[in-house]
Amino acid sequence: MKQLFPAKQVMGFVFSLILTAIALAVYFLDVSFTAGLTILIVTAFVQALLQLIVFMHAGETKDKWSIYGNVYFMIFIALITIFGTLFLFSWDM
Repeated sequence: MKQLFPAKQVMGFVFSLILTAIALAVYFLDVSFTAGLTILIVTAFVQALLQLIVFMHAGETKDKWSIYGNVYFMIFIALITIFGTLFLFSWDM
């Protein structure tokens, strides 16, 4: 019976709830802007990685490095888009 219990998924779900509670606490505890933004960004990235690894089973295939490579490429493109947009907004172009 122990083999049938999805312990990894249950622990991932509990950890997701904890990360959500931390993000919600930022709103209710009225922390400073920089501390709140830092906490929210960190919890968002950790939760995204948790979802990818635990629930989307990214590391359970033979081709897991191509999946992780695509994720790294996606993050790289997202950062270029974000920082490029901020660069254009700051220089009024």
